[in-house]
Amino acid sequence: MPDLEILLLRSFVAVSRSRSISTAARQVGRTQSAISMQMQRLEAVVGQPILRRTGAGVTLTAAGDRLLSHAERILGAHDEAFAAISGTGLQGSISFGCPEDYLTTFFPSLLKGFAAVHSGVEIEVVCAGTVELRRLLQRRRIDLALISVPEETEAKHIIRPETFVWVANHPRPPILERAVLPLALSAPGTLDHEAAISAMSRAGAAYRIAFASNSLAGLLAVTRSGEAISVVTRSAVPQDLHVLNGPLPALPNIGISLAYASTQPPAIATAFGAFVKSNLAQAPDIR
Repeated sequence: MPDLEILLLRSFVAVSRSRSISTAARQVGRTQSAISMQMQRLEAVVGQPILRRTGAGVTLTAAGDRLLSHAERILGAHDEAFAAISGTGLQGSISFGCPEDYLTTFFPSLLKGFAAVHSGVEIEVVCAGTVELRRLLQRRRIDLALISVPEETEAKHIIRPETFVWVANHPRPPILERAVLPLALSAPGTLDHEAAISAMSRAGAAYRIAFASNSLAGLLAVTRSGEAISVVTRSAVPQDLHVLNGPLPALPNIGISLAYASTQPPAIATAFGAFVKSNLAQAPDIR
């Protein structure tokens, strides 16, 4: 029986997640032609196609999708065993997803702290909203992700509580006097968008969506202009903007949770997840 070589499996996982031979080549430090040859070798070993080439990149065949789950477990066990035997600590790479507000608020120090302990681990960070991160987890394009969850989620799944707040460029902005309040919100379907429109609807307040974007920087830029009120997590409010304590209706609390792509995540992902949970739970309030 032919062997599934670790080197081939590592390149295959990189291709599977990036959906691109050229991107995977950069990630593993090889040429594009070398990665293509490795995939051909791997297909020869398994005896069937595992990748489907398209104009937009590559996708997995049914066999490739089955192989991916096995490859991730094999690589996780390999890296864990190597670290334990060699005494060199964790080695390898993981892909971590995080919403922009949590990334800018909490993660510069957390990533630095983890790197100080596990210098052999490379962390690819994917910045996206919770809705998109759930899709990426389902497709196993990332290993783990921080996501926002409703406040009624079981407490054991919440690492840290957060609060949505109304934000403006002034403690008492003139825009509040308008008959119809302009709002700058994330895209429909996100927790902050739904929280804002639900609160306004329950209060019978007139509003319009003046700006919709999943870019935190974009929302804050519109808020700074004074042309809209936005909703963000309290920890993401920059020093030059103001939290409005009234007269707008109260917004709900939410929770920060950690989700994995696999029920049996690799040792590196488990270690990073444990580090994130421990440090995020103890992080001081920003405001």
